[in-house]
Amino acid sequence: MRSIRAAAVGAVTMSLALAASACGGGSSTEGGSNDSPKTLTYWASNQGASVEIDKKVLQPELDKFKKQTGIEVKVEVVPWSDLLNRILTATTSGQGPDVLNIGNTWSASLQATGALLPWDAKNFAAIGGKDRFVDSALGSTGAEGKDPAAVPLYSMAYALYYNKKMFADAGIAQPPTTWAEFVEDGKKLTKGGKWALGVEGANPSENIHHAVVFAKQHGGDFFTADGKPDFTNDGAVAGVKEFVDLMAKDKVIAPGNAEYAQNQSVSDFAKGKTAMLLWQSASANLKSQGMSEDSFGIAPVPVQSGTPGTGTGVNSMVMGINLAVFKNSDNLDGAKKFVKFMTSDAEQKILNTAYSSIPPVKGAQADPAFNTPANGVLKNTLATSAVAAPQVADESQFETAVGTAIKGLFADAAAGRAVTTESVKAALEKAQAQMPAA
Repeated sequence: MRSIRAAAVGAVTMSLALAASACGGGSSTEGGSNDSPKTLTYWASNQGASVEIDKKVLQPELDKFKKQTGIEVKVEVVPWSDLLNRILTATTSGQGPDVLNIGNTWSASLQATGALLPWDAKNFAAIGGKDRFVDSALGSTGAEGKDPAAVPLYSMAYALYYNKKMFADAGIAQPPTTWAEFVEDGKKLTKGGKWALGVEGANPSENIHHAVVFAKQHGGDFFTADGKPDFTNDGAVAGVKEFVDLMAKDKVIAPGNAEYAQNQSVSDFAKGKTAMLLWQSASANLKSQGMSEDSFGIAPVPVQSGTPGTGTGVNSMVMGINLAVFKNSDNLDGAKKFVKFMTSDAEQKILNTAYSSIPPVKGAQADPAFNTPANGVLKNTLATSAVAAPQVADESQFETAVGTAIKGLFADAAAGRAVTTESVKAALEKAQAQMPAA
């Protein structure tokens, strides 16, 4: 998941308020109509460097599915900036696709609308069984104790991508493992109009992914054990401040990044304008933009001290894409056949190779193709040092409220306004006041 509009707060609130009467899926005047049981509509998320690249990746597989089943899949690749709002509109109007990709961090929120097909034992059996999927991916499919709202499709983790030549030119022998080393190296790399790191400062979704990790590293969480928002605890405030301070105090991020929200930081890294990038499974994206595979390295995201692991050693969220079905689809059997196809070992190998992601299906993940050094970093992160997003019904509102608060803090940093513990706490306090529980 790459971005969420600020308008999503209102849309989510409306969605949840109408959940009891709303239904989603089936026919759609926007996304194409489900004319017969031989047709499915599918909203795919934009995984590649462009919508056009995604269409080229997906269409041969959809043609393959039609040849096997006789079912035509009408696909629309939806940009991340629009996807959540489109889904929420569908859950309230009943006008949506049969099958859709969702960011895995949205699973619990969308589950709460009641619009998605629950993946109970019977439905899992129809696609080969729940035990085919790795546990870390299943942990981000809905609220604990409930049948999952979606099935894992692509697994991703954050990693540190670094430009080997820029590191060598700066006399840096290896990537940093702690944030203190990161800042020290960053100051050496920030010179000659080039910067150490690029971020998407105006992208609430990217902001929240980093905020959760930084907060964890300071011993903080954004929700209490019983699911209540707790945005102003010391760990959360310290984590957000340390993230924003990379621009505000350490000055290793260009002020212009405060306005980035369309993956410009990835393009800057691919063009050699920045030396480092914190991103989800970026290799295929970088190569599609002309960056040779041997020109960049991949390492775990830094921690406060020691090595990545559980507790305060967390260095990524469990990222990924889940595949969901609207439960009022006119073609539930066909939709489940499509989910079975997309999560088959063969398709998992093809699709996850195309997007440099990790298959959440055990059989595909074991394939030698996913045992490269780069994939080893991602797999190890997912297995040992990544944490699931808060699996609470208000998770989408949390992403938008806190992510937007951090956007404002980056704007302050870019404008030269002081970013202090007090100003960070005030911004997070305002974000918490926007939550339904408040």
